[in-house]
Amino acid sequence: MLAHQRQVRILAELRRTGAVRVSDLTELLGVSDMTIRRDLEQLVASGAAHKVHGGAVLADQVAHEPGFAVKSQLEQTAKHAIAAHAATLIEPGAAIALSAGTTTWAMARLVVTIPGITVVTNSTAVADAIATLDPINQVGVILTGGVRTPSAALVGPVADRTIAAMHVDQLFLGVHGIDERAGFTTPNLAEAATDRALIDCAREVIVLADSSKWGVVGLADIAPLSAAHVVITDDKLPREAMRVLNDQVASVVTVPDELVS
Repeated sequence: MLAHQRQVRILAELRRTGAVRVSDLTELLGVSDMTIRRDLEQLVASGAAHKVHGGAVLADQVAHEPGFAVKSQLEQTAKHAIAAHAATLIEPGAAIALSAGTTTWAMARLVVTIPGITVVTNSTAVADAIATLDPINQVGVILTGGVRTPSAALVGPVADRTIAAMHVDQLFLGVHGIDERAGFTTPNLAEAATDRALIDCAREVIVLADSSKWGVVGLADIAPLSAAHVVITDDKLPREAMRVLNDQVASVVTVPDELVS
């Protein structure tokens, strides 16, 4: 199948479903991951599609926010590797914040083993996971309250006021996209404001983002790249992206997928 024929087929899938995943397209079309990514880049360049982590959406759905269940299926190996490394940065007794996101959710099973910590979160999924894995409440959990988004985030004035009254040692922040010019972004305006409140309450900001999020731009700005003290990603991050991040972030950590047990 020629490139043009593949792209026509991919565009048909986009129009049918509104979104496509790279992994599904490689199986559907019988070609490599890199071939599909090149085809998607062509569709993005033509204005027909917009890149999101793990795939693409139709161009008229730039502000679309995939649900938590969909996002949790994307880039699972990288997310678990990133979460595992991030958990090693937490000291016993620390007060930490976990933003909404599927990578921070992957941290939930790990933080319950760290003694004496307190977790502030605006994620119902994170709070539920900790409650399930820590039935005797060894980990203190503060849920911010607020209005729930499709990504299981609690946002809005209630969440923002709760967060503004707190101070945490570390924030582990999940983001929708990372871009050299746009910085860290999300499709949800209210979630962007709540994420900024989380950044303001933390002594150290640690962004968790797999490499597929590079070049993705959501509707709303969260913060510039320089707002992060640490970015943890996987070792598939492009060389140019690494250069940009190293110029603006104090520490960039790339974690090989093989670290997942």
